[in-house]
Parts: sequence; C-alpha cells; structure tokens
Amino acid sequence: MTEDLPLNATGAKAVVRVRMWQDAKSANDSGRIRATEVRGSDYICPGSQSFLGDRVMPRILAAKNVQLLGDIDQPHSWTAPVDVARLLVTAAADPRGWGRAWHVPSNPPRSQREAVADLSSAAGVTGVSASSVPGGLLWALGLFQPAIRELKETDYQRDRPYILDDSAARTTFDLEPTPWTDVLAGMVASYRQSTSTGR
Repeated sequence: MTEDLPLNATGAKAVVRVRMWQDAKSANDSGRIRATEVRGSDYICPGSQSFLGDRVMPRILAAKNVQLLGDIDQPHSWTAPVDVARLLVTAAADPRGWGRAWHVPSNPPRSQREAVADLSSAAGVTGVSASSVPGGLLWALGLFQPAIRELKETDYQRDRPYILDDSAARTTFDLEPTPWTDVLAGMVASYRQSTSTGR
C-alpha cells in the first residue's frame, strides 16, 4: 500500500477516518491549519490493541498454542507505536511533512505465524504453534459480541497480503523502524514484568 492509493473505504469506522483526513487536508490546503497524517499498520506492542499483545504473549510465555484471525500465513506489516510517534513528531515539525499522509517506517513483513515464532524465539520458548480461529466459530461469537462482529469489516487485512510501503517517509526524513529484534525483546520484557508484578 502506498500513500497515494484512493481512499475507497466502505466500513463505517474507515469512512469516518477518511472524512477526518479529507477535512484536515482541506483546512491545510486552504491555509487555515498545518496538517499531516501518519498511517501505520497493525501495532506490535503490549496491550489489547495489538493482535499479538494480550491475546498472544501470555500464552507464548506459558508455552501454550495460540489462535489468530484470518490466513495466518499471509505476509503482514507490523508497526511499533514508538515509530508512529517518531514520524508524527518529525512530519509535524518539517514543512515537507505538511498536507499529505505518510506511512510509518516498519520492519519487513512477517506473517502472523512467523511473528508468533519470532516472539517465541525471543522469549526462549519452544513448542508454541499457531493456528487460525475457524471462521464458523468467529461468526457464532459475533452474534453475541459486537466487537467480534465488527472484525468482518477488516477481514481483508488478514486474508491477503497487507504490506505497507514506507519508502517515502524513509527517504524524505531519513527514518528507519525500530529493529525487529528490539521490538520482540520489548514485548517479551513487558509481559514478563507484568507477570512478575501480578499485573
């Protein structure tokens, strides 16, 4: 995905995001404000907002198998939140960053299965396997849980390659992503600390 692809969102939340950016860009272009937009892929970080966070890391540390959403062998970009912050600060302070969107420098794509294997290796845990949640089960859960039902809107992100082209930000601002090994080590350390402190 490049920053200049058409904004053809159809899902309710995505349509709101598109409108927010169009309004901000219009205000920028008319000279009323200075605006920029920074776009990342799925976050790789501790917490419930990451597919690899609260649902996955505790299971890896306990050497238990994990279930993930969609086709877990599709290549997928993962973005570290610290890299989002770095690009936000850089693009906001640099006139070259105004009036356009930028993709956050992110590490080379890793499938969900590969990411689980990488996290397991970083944690020194063996024997963890990854599988996909059966579609029928997800559909049934969605009948009772609106948050799960809404995942249908973003199935395309997990059922085919989801790869961010971040070359514009790298070239313009000379930024690189946090090394993958550091991202993995940070995830492991955060969850080990949470476990040791009982949080």
